[in-house]
Amino acid sequence: MGGSRHAPCTDRLAEGIIRGSMDLYGRDFICTQDWTVDELLYTLELAARMKRERFSSRWTSILEHKTFIMFFYNPSVRTRISFEAAATELGGHAQFMTPSAGRFKTEQQAGETIEDAATVMARYAAGLGIRILEDKVPYYGAGHQVLREYARWADVPVLNMADDRFHPCQALADAMGWAEWFGDGPGRPNYGVLRGRRLLLSWGSGSLARSWCSVQAALLIASRLAMSITMAHPQGYDLDPEVVGWTKRNCKENHADFDIVHDPDSGYDGAHVVYSRNWMTPEAYQDGELQKQTEIERAMAHAGWTTTAERMARTDHAIFSHPMPVDRGNEVTDEVASGPRSAIYDIAENRLHVQKAVMALTMGNW
Repeated sequence: MGGSRHAPCTDRLAEGIIRGSMDLYGRDFICTQDWTVDELLYTLELAARMKRERFSSRWTSILEHKTFIMFFYNPSVRTRISFEAAATELGGHAQFMTPSAGRFKTEQQAGETIEDAATVMARYAAGLGIRILEDKVPYYGAGHQVLREYARWADVPVLNMADDRFHPCQALADAMGWAEWFGDGPGRPNYGVLRGRRLLLSWGSGSLARSWCSVQAALLIASRLAMSITMAHPQGYDLDPEVVGWTKRNCKENHADFDIVHDPDSGYDGAHVVYSRNWMTPEAYQDGELQKQTEIERAMAHAGWTTTAERMARTDHAIFSHPMPVDRGNEVTDEVASGPRSAIYDIAENRLHVQKAVMALTMGNW
């Protein structure tokens, strides 16, 4: 991991597309940093084409008679609906399951190992998606380890539907939305125009204890696409140092800036994309459990980290970005979230299109 295989973004970003074909069949999609920039752009180009030609017969038999197993440790609205719709529009079937559907081995109970479960699921399906977030694991990173373990044993693609470290499908949807807004509109993104634009990733006030997966995925994809980044958060809300290190390296390779500030105002100056999201502290786990109430109390002690119209006015005509669900009134005001420069619904829609592209390329040999 860590992106050692990728090359700096050069002319391919200026074009915004990758021409020709690329073989991604059988590949896992667990973190964007595992794929090259060319592979990510190729996937995003296909997603845009699928958006423009959504119900074309070109796409409707790619996964014909194939099943995609969706294993949800955590519930979801957008993730479940978008993956089920994606499988249907590709001619396949998405099968929903939860841990309660079987007996799986944990530290507290005997049961089936990941080796056995993954091997058998792979005999039934063309791909396996897993969603496991912060409140279902005993420590940070444990959910991501579960995905890696499934990928070790399954001989079909494992797709990350959000773990406690990364949310790669959300990252692709984010990037596509940003590139549409600064490009030529829905279905016509231009990734070259993101080069040099500034992302403000700001911690947001709130009464939730959110994981790091979406914000860390945003850092990685933005830095791979040559965006400069300002990360703003109160003292004590540092993200995963390894992920921050990858982000710094990606920025350096792309001649982009990376800055960290600890006040709620200065990061807005000159920003082009404002991404405001609450997240928990590195001390969120104690004795194998997420201390959710403690995290909420810590977060509520940091008032004043809300994205407002007044703060957005300090930006360079920025758009507002958020993975949803939005904690309105805390992370962002209604005026901004529902305003004319809000990209949240476009990005939510793009989850469907990028997931169709990922599934087609990894499971359908498109």
